[in-house]
Amino acid sequence: MRILVTGGNGFVGRALVHALARVHTLYVVDNLRFGPLRFDTGLPGVTFQEGDIRDRHAMERIIDRARPEAIIHAAAIHFIPECDQDPALAVDTNVHGTVNLLAACPPQCRFVFASSAAVYRSSAGPLVEAVSPLGPVDVYGLTKAHAEAYLQTLAPRRGFPAVIVRLFNVAGPGETNPHVLPDIVAQLKAGRTRLRLGSIAAKRDFIHVDDAAAAFSAAAINGRVLPGECVTVNAGTGRAHSIREVLDMLSEIIGRRISVETDDARVRHVDTPLLLCDNSRLRELFGWRPQHDLASTLRDLWREPDLPEYLTRPYAE
Repeated sequence: MRILVTGGNGFVGRALVHALARVHTLYVVDNLRFGPLRFDTGLPGVTFQEGDIRDRHAMERIIDRARPEAIIHAAAIHFIPECDQDPALAVDTNVHGTVNLLAACPPQCRFVFASSAAVYRSSAGPLVEAVSPLGPVDVYGLTKAHAEAYLQTLAPRRGFPAVIVRLFNVAGPGETNPHVLPDIVAQLKAGRTRLRLGSIAAKRDFIHVDDAAAAFSAAAINGRVLPGECVTVNAGTGRAHSIREVLDMLSEIIGRRISVETDDARVRHVDTPLLLCDNSRLRELFGWRPQHDLASTLRDLWREPDLPEYLTRPYAE
């Protein structure tokens, strides 16, 4: 199968390339925002093309050359503080960039879009695709909700099958943004036992990066999606944990006590208390199952964090 992957040098994108290579013919597009290629360039059947999804004509040329049977669109500005700080860049990348790809998507080509649980309104229970109301509280969530709306509009008009995958909190080795778990690990790896963090009470559904990649792979290859149909699924484990619980697990893994002091600069004043996934639709339609619980995810992250230099530098002794 010929598959085009955007953002293939990113966190989930890299895991996705490794998961699909050797079995499928991959065309990987990335603007190398996070530096040199982070996946094995010697993988068979993988062609890399540097490109920016904001460049409509470049995307048209790449798609015309690749002739994909599926497009997995994972390229985006993901870090919420960056989106809030530069909303124009977030909209240009996450919305306009997505529209550029949708406009060039060939008929019959399955389009898989990496969305986010950030599109949902705050809820006290599990989030269900067709039931839970939308209500983003930040720029990132707004851009993902807007991009979803374009996909839901254009897929039936242009006759291609589409799948929206709403990711919950991805964790594991290879993170490219300073989200809370790599931030914690960076501080611990620098020898700190008293960490500076924001709120530790909010509960999140943490999904291993390899399980997230497997969800996209399943959405692109498995199941039946009719031309013009747009299916939405959640990708998470179905269990939520607070940062306090994360710290307790990490304390057992590393064998030392961890204490916390609140850093007001890291506290998000608009934050959802609970993000919990109902993943039953992804299981039923595409045969996906998570293979990792939070403890194994944290063990992988601790053993081989693969953190970018800019994240580790502030905590160097």
